[in-house]
Amino acid sequence: MNRALLRSEVQDFIREHLHADTTSIILKGSPFGDVSAKELAGQIESMSRAEKKLPTWFKTPNIYYPPSLSIEQTSSEVTAAYKASLFQGIHFVDITGGLGVDDLYFARQFKKVDHCEINTALSAIADHNFRQLGIDNISCHPEDGIQFLKTLKSIDMAYADPARRDDHKGKVFLLSDCTPDISVHLKDLLEISTRIMIKTSPMLDLRAGLEQLSHVKEIHIVAVKNEVKELLWVISRCKDQNGSTGDSKDKQAAAQGDNPLIVCVNLDERKPTPEKFSFSLAQLENVTAKTGAVSTYLYEPNAAIMKSGAFGLITQTYNVKKLHPNTHLYTSDELVSFPGRSFRVKQVLDYNKKTIKKALGGQKANITTRNFPETVAQLRKKFKINDGGENYVFFCTAADGRKIVILTEKV
Repeated sequence: MNRALLRSEVQDFIREHLHADTTSIILKGSPFGDVSAKELAGQIESMSRAEKKLPTWFKTPNIYYPPSLSIEQTSSEVTAAYKASLFQGIHFVDITGGLGVDDLYFARQFKKVDHCEINTALSAIADHNFRQLGIDNISCHPEDGIQFLKTLKSIDMAYADPARRDDHKGKVFLLSDCTPDISVHLKDLLEISTRIMIKTSPMLDLRAGLEQLSHVKEIHIVAVKNEVKELLWVISRCKDQNGSTGDSKDKQAAAQGDNPLIVCVNLDERKPTPEKFSFSLAQLENVTAKTGAVSTYLYEPNAAIMKSGAFGLITQTYNVKKLHPNTHLYTSDELVSFPGRSFRVKQVLDYNKKTIKKALGGQKANITTRNFPETVAQLRKKFKINDGGENYVFFCTAADGRKIVILTEKV
């Protein structure tokens, strides 16, 4: 850490140039003798990335920012708050601490938090920032988190967000490709920690994860504004489930054997409560989706549910019908409270070039395709449909195999 970056005049310069072109700042050079232009550019780039993702850090004076890659890889405050809301206890250890965003929120739920980060520079940055944020129950340890954990007798919870970059800094998502590979150490860690939460890439297949991890009690598919950001794997040697999610019936089912609870959550600060849908993995077996023709209302599941694959279960839970086994859109006569977007159907058209041009040609519309052979870009060009407006149009395949176009408006 170059603490000269924390001087008031340097901090003022960084904020004044927050949205400036960092390349031009490097070319002009630094106005400070003890701070390089590259260091200034790095702080500006990281701080600008933190403005929306980490508003608490951004609003706090004298925060020292790590390289922008660390900001890119860290949890957002929105997802960190969700994770921390699930559990509470006495002693929490973050095996792969990083910038410490998750730990700030877990520190509100646990009396003692240990932040382990093998990168000594990043550990020092996190330690400084925690003090600026007024947090006094987090201890930073610049060492290997797994080795640190093995020095302890017992803790309430361990957390790991393994690095998802290979030696060439390319993104990876398989557990075995991450650093550290938690699956290798899981048995030893469970002898020390009552519960372990692992954050993985949203690209990881649920079945693939379950093949590598044992004692999985819950899997949380976390989306933010309808984009899946992370998968959370809650692992416990205990049979009971002390988390705060899911219905009691779902929890009881999930607690029986290798049958984890799947929690699909879509976080959006614009809505009073998150969209949440939970079920046990066994409920997906032998479930056939009810299909039917387009009715009065149309529904599009949120991204977390799409990731879960609970397409048939949705029809049973919400009393809706699926348009086609491979068309992930649902319909009903009466409006239901659905975890996703809801629309009122205005018109259903056969996919006919002349009919579509007459109905939509030259107009504005928001286009979605589901189980359809052409892309949105191809359809816009083909029918000269501009983006935007109040109309929402779905090009899809119906239950009888016909290609149809559904004109709707948002509910």
